[in-house]
Amino acid sequence: MEIKTAQFVMSNTEVAKCPKPDMPEYAFIGRSNVGKSSLINMLCVRNNMAKTSGKPGKTQLINHFIINTNWYLVDLPGYGYATVSKERKETWVKFLQDYILERQNLMCMLVLLDSRIPMQKIDLEFMNWLGENQIAFVMVFTKIDKLSKKQFADNIAKYKKDMSAHWDELPKCFYTSAEKKTGRDEILDFIAQSNKLFTKP
Repeated sequence: MEIKTAQFVMSNTEVAKCPKPDMPEYAFIGRSNVGKSSLINMLCVRNNMAKTSGKPGKTQLINHFIINTNWYLVDLPGYGYATVSKERKETWVKFLQDYILERQNLMCMLVLLDSRIPMQKIDLEFMNWLGENQIAFVMVFTKIDKLSKKQFADNIAKYKKDMSAHWDELPKCFYTSAEKKTGRDEILDFIAQSNKLFTKP
């Protein structure tokens, strides 16, 4: 897939205020500072489409972008550590759950995972929750350029082994580097194929 146009549509915290669910939609989510904004910018060949920051918790809204005028990319707040109040975190959890469970045109969640570190409890809990609620998702490993080939192979093998203790069949995996543009074609091809399966609610 070639990205010809990528435009910001809106930000909000209410599912009812999201764009009409008349096009396929793909939501990106992960722990704070996993490299989500950098990956989104790399996929769409834009420098500042999604706001990047060294400060965890930068994304605090459901951010919709329309791609090629025929599908939505959604940048969701990161989960886990963020320098915000407990009340604010609880608000995030509520509107994220509402969005994930109620958004009719959501084709797939892209769960971002830092390839440099072992599986985190919060990542496993989130993916298990998606599975329990029958929400389609794929695993997107980020920052693979920061690892040697051996480190990468060892880390991914360990990750898959740990996942296998909870899942009979592992979700589809993508391996990415925002700096090297690794994994871009694979993710966009996956989205292009998934778009063909979309039917309006």
